[in-house]
Amino acid sequence: MKTITKNKNDREFSIVYGDDNSIHVNIFNNRILMEIVGSFDNNLKELEKISGSKIYFRGNSISIKGDKYANEKVKDAIKYLIERFKSNKKIDRNDIVTSLNKDMIKDINQTTVQSIEEAIKTPKRSVIPRSKKQKEYVRSLKTRQIVMSLGPAGTGKTYLAVAVALSMLLEKKVERIILSRPAVEAGEKLGFLPGDMKDKIDPYLRPLYDSLYDLLDYDKIQRKIESGSIEIAPLAFMRGRTLKNSFAILDEAQNATETQIKMFLTRIGENSKLVVNGDPSQVDLANKNHSGLVKSCAILKNIKEISIITFDHQDVMRHPLVTKIVEAYQKNPNDKG
Repeated sequence: MKTITKNKNDREFSIVYGDDNSIHVNIFNNRILMEIVGSFDNNLKELEKISGSKIYFRGNSISIKGDKYANEKVKDAIKYLIERFKSNKKIDRNDIVTSLNKDMIKDINQTTVQSIEEAIKTPKRSVIPRSKKQKEYVRSLKTRQIVMSLGPAGTGKTYLAVAVALSMLLEKKVERIILSRPAVEAGEKLGFLPGDMKDKIDPYLRPLYDSLYDLLDYDKIQRKIESGSIEIAPLAFMRGRTLKNSFAILDEAQNATETQIKMFLTRIGENSKLVVNGDPSQVDLANKNHSGLVKSCAILKNIKEISIITFDHQDVMRHPLVTKIVEAYQKNPNDKG
């Protein structure tokens, strides 16, 4: 005997439970079905690999077979992906990976409304925060002058900040974006590297470039860099400046000293936003005690105009294995960061 559960809109999908713990998701909208399945069934293969369930596709039905708990997770992941497509008109690999995150499949009926309200619109894609902390972070990026965020890799600190900055630049709410990052050494000894200053600092700013290119065409980004609308500025070169009509992002701030972070924050001027991002567990300074990120957040925590967001392993939106790795290191009492 099978139990059938239908979505309130019968034309979208139905869920059929089999006696052998199998679950069959019948999707009646072919466009949604093809997006979820992916080219050469790659999305289903990814879901299968991560979940451990066996997933089969035939006609308009996706069949899930395996452990009962794992099958339920895949079913909820597919429901989540249906809502993602409805709100974003596409599904990418990150959606597949995060669909199996338990935080992503809660309150599915509210996903579409929340996504529309919180989406960051850029020419190539609409970026949607995927956890409660990310939503809080995006709201702060839009409403506060200074935002500081701490947390492990994969929590969206850099990507979301760049997305908000680019949307504000394109909407002419700011005149330029400034991307800054300390070199690995606190003294920022860049002289031994070949090329001009842009060539010297570019390797350290690669994650910021990657985010920009994901949101806007390469040629347009290059033109904005050439015109000065997007500026690459080593942290040491920010001293003495006052930033007006700007959105400035200091990335990898765990490798900046307390004095350097203070210097960056005091550059703020009229109609400007400053964002400071970093992972306190990834300090590359020779003396890790010189890192000023955590110290600065503690000093500034009572200033209401400054928003401080702390992410953890539950907010990691990369492959689920990344979440497990981060969590394992956080639980390791011998880990000194």
